[in-house]
This record gives sequence, structure tokens and C-alpha cells, in this order.
Amino acid sequence: MQHRIIVLGAGYTGAVAAGRLARRLRREDVALTLVNAEPDFVERVRMHQLAVGQELRPRPFREMFAGTGVELRQATVTGVDADRRTVTVTDAAGTTGELAYDTLVYALGSRWDTHGVPGAAEHAHEIASRPGALRLRERLAGLAAGEPVVVVGGGLTGLEAATEIAESRPDLDVSLVARGDLGDWLSPRGRRHLRKVFDGLGITVHERTPVTAVAAGHVTTDGGGTLPAAVTLWTTGFAVHPIAKATTLESTGTGQIVVDGTMRSVSHPEVYAIGDAAMVEGPGGKPLRMSCASGVPTAWQAADAIAARLTGGKLPTTAPRYFNQCISLGRREGLIQYVTADDRSVRAALTGRLAARYKELVCKGAAWGVANPTLGLPTRRRPVLPGRATPAGAPAATPEGSPDAPVDTAA
Repeated sequence: MQHRIIVLGAGYTGAVAAGRLARRLRREDVALTLVNAEPDFVERVRMHQLAVGQELRPRPFREMFAGTGVELRQATVTGVDADRRTVTVTDAAGTTGELAYDTLVYALGSRWDTHGVPGAAEHAHEIASRPGALRLRERLAGLAAGEPVVVVGGGLTGLEAATEIAESRPDLDVSLVARGDLGDWLSPRGRRHLRKVFDGLGITVHERTPVTAVAAGHVTTDGGGTLPAAVTLWTTGFAVHPIAKATTLESTGTGQIVVDGTMRSVSHPEVYAIGDAAMVEGPGGKPLRMSCASGVPTAWQAADAIAARLTGGKLPTTAPRYFNQCISLGRREGLIQYVTADDRSVRAALTGRLAARYKELVCKGAAWGVANPTLGLPTRRRPVLPGRATPAGAPAATPEGSPDAPVDTAA
């Protein structure tokens, strides 16, 4: 019997994990299924570009994974039963089915986080998803010259969004509202360049100004003042998908699954969590931040660990670490902040057009890695050892054609 591996979510981490597993395991030994709600790969790091009207190259999963042995199921994950080892999915037609697994890779990622600020969910836009970016795109296209756009949040997403909007629409009145100082985590060189770019683009910065409420035409700050906003973009952080927290998987208060150094759940050894969905301890005992830079290495680690345990290979021991933070500041400017292994800024920083090209290469490289899942080394697919195909106690596969058979949602 084949060992059933299900990967939930096909963002950077899920897609990379599925491709890496396909590269390491023999197709006759494993049934590898990738479940995702959308038919195409979404370059999440480019959503600010999509929001201002730039076209992104389509990357259909069926083309990307053709001939790899990865079965695609286009469906929304609605539940996980970690004790029964099943996943509930619903396709676009509303048909619900149940998938059984021997090994689960949980990569459902994160979404925008309003932090409970009144009015944010109702009146603010988000670019943590493609639908959100497209809605913002339509709204920005309808704005007249001089109308105010307020970007709330001074992190990487906020910096990239504010500069992209200001560069593409210099006729708009763009401002950024941050709880702290502009780029306060950057090196002095990085902060100076950031202010130079913001000043050059005419972006107004409101520092040390928490937003306490969002309305249809303005935001309210903690001092009781208001800032006019024909459009409010909310970029104050991310919250993980809520499904894991509703399961028996051990998770943190924020809903991230607690894992060991191989990305395996500490409570359910047949489950692996990667990317934003996992609470991963990085260098110095600090949790990894939610980012592509954190997620892809965890996908490598999990895939290699799964393959090693199934084939009797050596478990991976390389711990994720950081090297730099790549920030696009429009299409012509960028900032590469070099950091320590635990993500603290150092003096060195790359700025200007060279930094913009560097960031573009990083984005293209990440997308290429997803779009070419079985290229690269090693290419040797190892056999699953006898007795490891279906772990003891795992649910049996549901017979085809039975009322409880998994629904083929890959329409």
C-alpha cells in the first residue's frame, strides 16, 4: 500500500514541500496530494504590485506539477481531525469530501490581522491575498487626483505598499501611519535611505501614531485625531489560519502548531507544520517571523525529514537562519538590510537601484523554485522501507465509489 502524504496549502512553503517530496520519493511508494483553494500559484510577495495595476505572470499548478506524480485537488480545507488522520475539504461546487492521510504537511499559512481594531475589517483593504489585492486595485483605479490613501503599518508590507502606490500614482496623497519610528529596526544607513525614498515620493509619515479605529472616510488615532482616507490599507501583521487551533494539535495561543527541529508536531508525529502555520524556534531561541524567508527553509526541512524517516535516511540538522531583509521601494528603489542569524540588523545595507534589482532576483528565484518543483539536486528517488507505507493505527483508505470516498475536487 502506498504511503499517503497530503500537503495542505500551495503557497511558497506548501508548493516547495510537495515538489521536494516528489523529488525524493519513488512514485510507486507514495500517493502525494496537494490541496489548494486556487488553481494558480500566488506570488504573495508581489501583491502590492498587483494592487497598483501591474500584471503578474500566471503560474497554473497543473502545468507546474505535470509529470511529477503530485495529485492536485482544488478545494478549500474546512477541517482537520488529527486523531483520525483525516482532512475535510469542500470544492467550488460546495461538495464536501474527506481525505485520509498517513503523513500530513500543514501549510495553510496566514491572513491579514486587524488586531480587533474597530472598523478595520469593514472599511480597510488588505493585500495578504490575491482577492484582497484585486479589490484594492479596483478601488485605487477609481480614485481622483489628490484623494488621500492611508497605509496603516510600518513593517515590510506597509513600506512596500506605500512606496509602490506613491510611485505608480504620484497624483494621490499617500501617507503611512506607524506605531513606532519609520524603519526603527533598520540600521542607520537603512533608515536614512528609507526616509530619502519616502521624501522623494512625497509620502507623509505619521510616526508613533497607533490607529484606534477605521471609518469609511478616515482613520482615528490614539490621540483622538483623525486622518482623511479615501482608501485605508491595513498592513499591521498576519494571523495564522484558524483551523489548527480547532484541532487537538498542540498549538500556541496564536494558533501556530508547535514543532520540533524537523518541523514535526510535538503532539502528533505524523503531522508536520511549515511556514507561518508553525511555531519554529530560530537562532537564539527566537521564533521565526512570518515571511517567505522563514517559510521556504522550513519546507525544505520538513520534506527532507519526511523522506528520511520513510526511507531510513539521515535526518536534516540544519537550523533555519536569516541573512538579510529584502525590501522593494517601488520599481526603481530598494533596500537590502543585512542581518544576524537571529534577524537583528547590522551596519551593512545595500540601497538604490542595485538593491531593487537584487530584490527582483530574489522574487524571481523564489517563484522559479516553486514553478520547477522537481529540478535540482538530488534527483535520486529513494524507496520507502518495508512496513513504513501505512503506520500502525492509520485509517484505511476509503474505497473508490463509496459514499465516504474523497471527492475529486481538482476540476
